[in-house]
Amino acid sequence: MSEQDGRQAPTTQRPANDDKEAWKAYWNAQGQPWRTQPEIDPERQEELKRCLATEPDIEKGTYPFKDMKLSRADVEWLLATLENGRGPVDWEDKSQRNRKGLDLRGADLSQKDLSGLPLACIQGGLTSDEWLYATHEQSNMSVVQMGKADLVEAQLQGTDLYKAQLQGAHLAKTQLQEAHLVKAQLQGADLRDAQLQEAYLTAAKLQGADLRAAKLQGAHLVEAQLQGADLRRAELDGVGLYKATLSYEKYGSALLTDIRWGEVNLAVVDWTTVKMLGDEHLAHQTKAVADYGAAVRANRQLAVVLRDQGLNEEADRFAYRAQVLQREVWRRQHRYLKYVGSWLLWLLAGHGYRPLRSILWYLAIVIGFALTYYTFGHLSLWPPDAFVYSLTSFHGRGFFLALKESPLCTTR
Repeated sequence: MSEQDGRQAPTTQRPANDDKEAWKAYWNAQGQPWRTQPEIDPERQEELKRCLATEPDIEKGTYPFKDMKLSRADVEWLLATLENGRGPVDWEDKSQRNRKGLDLRGADLSQKDLSGLPLACIQGGLTSDEWLYATHEQSNMSVVQMGKADLVEAQLQGTDLYKAQLQGAHLAKTQLQEAHLVKAQLQGADLRDAQLQEAYLTAAKLQGADLRAAKLQGAHLVEAQLQGADLRRAELDGVGLYKATLSYEKYGSALLTDIRWGEVNLAVVDWTTVKMLGDEHLAHQTKAVADYGAAVRANRQLAVVLRDQGLNEEADRFAYRAQVLQREVWRRQHRYLKYVGSWLLWLLAGHGYRPLRSILWYLAIVIGFALTYYTFGHLSLWPPDAFVYSLTSFHGRGFFLALKESPLCTTR
């Protein structure tokens, strides 16, 4: 019998076989709806109990489940028996946030289905106090292996996952508030809609990670590697991006369409390395009008935010890219009048962002006509006279009269 909300739950008979559906109903009746697997046999329970008795030693790299492969059923049993049956940490109960979760340092959970599990405050690496004084080898020995693990909708708030191996892990809609993911390996991880508020992602490897619509308010992304990461629709209000890397030739640039920038200091990012946003690169790959439109929007949105922060040169660069991409949108939409007009503006002045181009056109026209007058003119003008005649034709005689009457040209 278990008690929930002041009422007694009906007794459910313990399944006698490995019928997963029957076990799910049984665990739900026991107030443990996150359990989905049949309970491990007594022999496995005794083995895990012996492991739990192991005293962690950072210097020797000794941990309860070091180099041990754990299944979902193992983790479920460990959670249920945590602290003599008290059960997993309930992050919603603030009084429990100082509890220590499972010590999974050094364990191998690669490719395991851990979705929906209450894993708040687990230890999957050294804490911030420990790794500051640990050697490189010691910190590596404590790392939990979770590559390609399914952690969808899992509760990982307040976890210690220093250097955790999470490459390609499925973390969509996962609760990671205040998690410590310093130097975590998250390349190619799926973090769509993940809750990462105030998470510590300092120097985290997020190349190619999918962070679409992720909630990153107040997160620490100092020196984070975000090359090729998909940040579309992510919420970055208050994020620390000091020395964060958004672009690299191997991985490309991050995708930034429809980001909620909020109070983010973009002056700390080296924008000179970002030659092209990932949104534009994607559009060139797919050739889809919608993707070109998204790339236009991403460049314009970034330009506005940069200009608001006084970064005008960087803003001009992305505003120019937006104009170039908009011309491609009009071409693909068969709006040829707008396309030709945009192309002419680009040719003459680079949409106003390439003023030197206008000067070069001016010189080309004047010199071109001077050569024409010299070569084909019936007045047989010498080159200097042909050049003056070209200037006069371009500006009108009033130009030279005004120049002659100018105080700068008046002789004393």
